[in-house]
Amino acid sequence: MVIAPKTKGFICLTAHPQGCAVNVRRQIEHVRAHSEAFSPGRVRNALVIGATTGYGLASALCAGFGCNAHVLGIGFEKNAQRGRTATAGFYNAEAWLCEARKAGLQAHVIMGDAFSDGVKQLACAYMAEYMGKIDLVIYSLAAPVRIHPETGARLQSVIKPIGAPYVSKSVRLPDGEVVTVELQPADEAEVESTVAVMGGDDWRRWIDALTARELLSDDALTLAYSYIGPELTHPIYRDGTIGKAKEDLKATADRMLAQPGLPDAYISVNKALVTQASSAIPVVPLYISMLARVMEARGTQEGCIEQMTRLFGRLSASPPLTDAQGCIRMDDLEMAPDVQQEITRRWAAVDSQNIRELADLEGYQTDFLRLFGFMVDGVDYEADVSELACEDGMTLV
Repeated sequence: MVIAPKTKGFICLTAHPQGCAVNVRRQIEHVRAHSEAFSPGRVRNALVIGATTGYGLASALCAGFGCNAHVLGIGFEKNAQRGRTATAGFYNAEAWLCEARKAGLQAHVIMGDAFSDGVKQLACAYMAEYMGKIDLVIYSLAAPVRIHPETGARLQSVIKPIGAPYVSKSVRLPDGEVVTVELQPADEAEVESTVAVMGGDDWRRWIDALTARELLSDDALTLAYSYIGPELTHPIYRDGTIGKAKEDLKATADRMLAQPGLPDAYISVNKALVTQASSAIPVVPLYISMLARVMEARGTQEGCIEQMTRLFGRLSASPPLTDAQGCIRMDDLEMAPDVQQEITRRWAAVDSQNIRELADLEGYQTDFLRLFGFMVDGVDYEADVSELACEDGMTLV
């Protein structure tokens, strides 16, 4: 079939297998070109929970192609069916596993609900039989819904402020009109549900499952990914429902770090990027499109793979360098004072007439479509391609 992008709101309903494959190969090329960033022997076996898109995928590629580690990834993606394409994450996983086989690397992906006990048990069984002790566990889930494994309750995360309504500028895509949005505050049940989905409970359950099976090495390290951002996004992010979930994530890391017998646990605070998750947050696309223009002008702009390559370089230190709160700050280039001062100036001035001067809307929209394998240089989008992805190297639950 000939595959074109079909968007609805902040999601794309189609994905292109060849475009996704090219994206994956280019990330691998970046890792190989920066081999000096990786410490030989530090990571032998890695588990990446949320390994099929964004920072999780980049982490899996760094562990495999940078550290030569055996990598087990967990994803929740769907193959093509009834004339529909596979999800982008499924095509990404297919390309990753194909390239790993070519390179003689060991990699496997379990496609299933990472929140479930069944997937945890299946993953532990795979690790026990094929991998041995795990040196690195990366938790990179950004799921909107969780079925609690004990209660069976369906928990849903929401993106809302807390305490009072939030009024701010935002951008309406794709026309680029600057609009004012007003978001109503979350109630207590919504806050609790968001923390249950995006907080630290499931991360800790994974670590407990690995510990119970004695699958962690003596010097094992576990990381979860977070974001803080500038003051202008704090009401919707840091001080909102997602922020409460991220506070719980940090508290979980602190408890694990203080408990003997558990791996060293850290939060990596990463840079704002165009991802499926960030695209769903009001205000954030306008901020990211401004940030890209400002950082590109300074030569400091990074994508997922550049950020994760730099993170793996920092992991070679033991313990890794952290800030006063114990976080690894990979957002240091984004939060540089001169960058944020320029963002503040542009934010105050932006309107529908000057937005394309002050923000890189075209770049944002291109980066968004590239998440799904579109707008990728070197891909023939008029060609008839098979939408069905190869499932070699995967376990589908």
